[in-house]
Amino acid sequence: MCMRVWSRILSGRFCMVSLSFSENMAEEDNPSLHNENNRVRTLRDHMNPTRTSAPSCIVFPPDASHFNFKPCIIQLLSSFHGLGLENSYLHLREFEEVCNTYNNLNCSMNTIRLKLFSFSLKDKAKTWLQNLRSGSIRAWDEIQQQFLKKFFPFHRTKSFKRQITTFTQKPGETFYQCWDRYKDLLNTCPHHGFKPWRLVSHFYEGLTPKDRQMVELMCNGTFKDKDP
Repeated sequence: MCMRVWSRILSGRFCMVSLSFSENMAEEDNPSLHNENNRVRTLRDHMNPTRTSAPSCIVFPPDASHFNFKPCIIQLLSSFHGLGLENSYLHLREFEEVCNTYNNLNCSMNTIRLKLFSFSLKDKAKTWLQNLRSGSIRAWDEIQQQFLKKFFPFHRTKSFKRQITTFTQKPGETFYQCWDRYKDLLNTCPHHGFKPWRLVSHFYEGLTPKDRQMVELMCNGTFKDKDP
């Protein structure tokens, strides 16, 4: 703040000069304000929590500012809690199906999925997302990779691959029931890495002798000559 005053110089004449003072000088004129800013913090002050906002792990694209949020779409999203029995692949598939129904010409599908994904996570899964390093996610593919790495670890993949290679038909199970169960197993672990001919072979070898014979009859005895 500046103030102009008249002052006498050595020659005896008067001239106008400018004086300035900062807010610190104002604090000196106001002892209560000065004491408040310089108050010593007690142990209780340090122990009491203060609210801070942690930066998000997601860096949204520029078109995110045009995202038109519709609360009704949250109700359509499936929930993933991070429990051991939950299928992370199934959650991603259902999440993308809902996102594909969201039409927004001002935003890319990448932005829509990044904006909505956190609303589909609950409990342990939500905490995992919040604990990711800030600014580490910039695209939908990146968050998918991190999500599957966390909730579909390598040992779980090995377990499902073992179930595929040792698949057998249950007692009293029909051929079509057995086939449906085998397809469900493959969909649970779509990154199994087996080629089609090996998948067909594992299923065929796991059938009962009666149903293997039925398959041979359906193929006129040339099942192994068929293109998988």
